[in-house]
Amino acid sequence: MRAWAELLRVSALFSVPGDALAGAAAVGRRPGRGTALAIGASLCLYEAGMALNDWADRDEDAVDRPHRPIPSGRISPAAALGAAGLLTAAGLALAARAGRPALTVATGLATTVWAYDLGLKHTKAGPAAMAAARSLDLLLGAAATATPPPSAGATVTAGRAPGGRRAGDRAAGAPAPASGNALPSPGAPTASAPVLPGSAVTSAPPGLAALPAALVLGAHTYGVTAVSRHETTGGSTRTPLAVLVTTTALAAAVLGEWRRESPGDPAAATADSARARHATTISPAAFGTAPRVAARLVRAVGPAASPRPAALPDRLPGRTLADSTRLLTLAFTGAYLRTAGPPLLHAVLNPSPPLTQRAVGGGIRAMIPLQAVLAARAGSPVTGLAVMALVPLARSLARKVSLT
Repeated sequence: MRAWAELLRVSALFSVPGDALAGAAAVGRRPGRGTALAIGASLCLYEAGMALNDWADRDEDAVDRPHRPIPSGRISPAAALGAAGLLTAAGLALAARAGRPALTVATGLATTVWAYDLGLKHTKAGPAAMAAARSLDLLLGAAATATPPPSAGATVTAGRAPGGRRAGDRAAGAPAPASGNALPSPGAPTASAPVLPGSAVTSAPPGLAALPAALVLGAHTYGVTAVSRHETTGGSTRTPLAVLVTTTALAAAVLGEWRRESPGDPAAATADSARARHATTISPAAFGTAPRVAARLVRAVGPAASPRPAALPDRLPGRTLADSTRLLTLAFTGAYLRTAGPPLLHAVLNPSPPLTQRAVGGGIRAMIPLQAVLAARAGSPVTGLAVMALVPLARSLARKVSLT
């Protein structure tokens, strides 16, 4: 059992559920059945990637990491490859139960994982492929959550969203449909993207609103992967320094948006409403070297890139909720910097293999507070708190099973 725990790196599993939860928050929905299926699919595909990674690296590990399960003989190469195949099939099956959009995203995620482990990992495209995998994982949660369950009819009683959940329960605070109007069938504009009279009716894939958050998570993953390429040899000061700058830029981008939000501001509410009517478009050139990714994401998560939570009422409960959400966003951002920053700084000052490995481990653990930041920033503080509850579990298990 310990050999399989090491092969699958089970201590890193706690960085996975937050992807789907942050994706659900980004589309303004509470976690539901689709979110749970997305989490299950993500866990399976993540573990498939871990098993496939060690199978593909078995010859290299025999030299650099002879203690790993395959080179040490505790797990056979055939068993590891078989586990990767079964876990991939299980992940796709779970995604299929969440709907066709979720299965489409999961198929792209599985393809990216296998392409990374079998060929892209040792190329310059490796960090970008891993970043794409994490971004797709968040989009998987968004698509699965935004897709109505099969049991939901094409029309729903006014004031309720698919699945029987009240439309007013949406975490992003989007307004409920007008009384007497039925919600459209999947693929048509929903209450979160109102259509004004005279405007063209366009349909967007479920979960597309989560694209800015997915790019933020992808940029962080890009940096962690870039550092991990030196974890056995060390000697790189430039890479951890660039990733440290990227980490700081991501935190500044999130906090910059947090400071610009002004609940109760009619101008901000009008701008939010206008942005909600247009799909977000991010240039494919958004992925590049780590510093360039950070610079572009500062603009990507700005007020012109994605809809912000609707303005809260200018009453005491609304102001209290807004203040609490902002304080949580600030606290989660601090936890993100505290988790990722110091190990990167140590690797900059002394780029030895042990400190580089610690920087990689810190970057993996920092994904959890980053997911919490993205959820709280989207107006789902409870989801953010649920994600942060995984931190002590991840820290405890990391002491028993290495993250890298």
